Amino acid sequence: MTGSGPKLGVLLLVAVLLQTVVVTITVLHFTSALNSMKETFARSSVSCLTGSDLQSITAVRGDPCWQVTQQLHLLIEKSLSQRYQRRISSAVRDEVSRVLPSIVMEDRASPRPKVAAHVTGSFVPKLERDGGAAVPAGRRVQGQKISWWEGQKGLAFLQDVQLLDGELVVSHPGLYYVYAQTYFRHTHSLEENSEEAGDRGKPLLQYVYKKVNSYPVPILLMKTSRTSCWSRGSDFSLHSAHQGGLFPLTTGDRLFVTVTNASAVDMDEKSSFFGAFLIS
Repeated sequence: MTGSGPKLGVLLLVAVLLQTVVVTITVLHFTSALNSMKETFARSSVSCLTGSDLQSITAVRGDPCWQVTQQLHLLIEKSLSQRYQRRISSAVRDEVSRVLPSIVMEDRASPRPKVAAHVTGSFVPKLERDGGAAVPAGRRVQGQKISWWEGQKGLAFLQDVQLLDGELVVSHPGLYYVYAQTYFRHTHSLEENSEEAGDRGKPLLQYVYKKVNSYPVPILLMKTSRTSCWSRGSDFSLHSAHQGGLFPLTTGDRLFVTVTNASAVDMDEKSSFFGAFLIS
């Protein structure tokens, strides 16, 4: 028993030493393999960027080259898009400032209020239209005023502008773009009488007027005309009149449209409309 004790201790020491050597060799092996894998991946990633043609790389999602090139392409596209957007915005701003410097100066100074209106045709019974929407006599206004505009439904809207009795009431002073379009539909009867024959060839006129508080008579802003060359063989004829322009307006000014034959206007919202919006 006395001689077996040292032998057992030596065996245990040898076993511990062997286990330590095995663990050390295993760690060194895995470390070497890991470093080899890292080096291989790094070389393959760099080779993706040093190749002569990035577009020729096979689009395999598991391929490191595909991942590198995809990220690179996205980064280049984003950078170019932002650069072009800054250049275009700068070019547009410079061109606008060259043509209309006052607008750009006001934009930088303070934001403009959003003032706009687009009113459209509104279908009403023909008897209601035939009688009058005519401008009162003695006002020296040509044509008949269209008073049945729609300001809320469909394509129409009013933003800081009022619609009263077919007239747009301005709430903010400034330079406005004013426009109007009327669509004339003339139905031909089978037996054309002398009055209808006389209407053939008459011009269809559209007027845009402005009322101001300081002047008793409405002021004509624009007018346009279309000659109604109606075909004898057709059931009806269609003609449109459109016009627009820039005008300075003040608070309380009222805009309205008149035509030579209000009963012939087709009041579809996409055909006949009237509006204005603040520019500066």
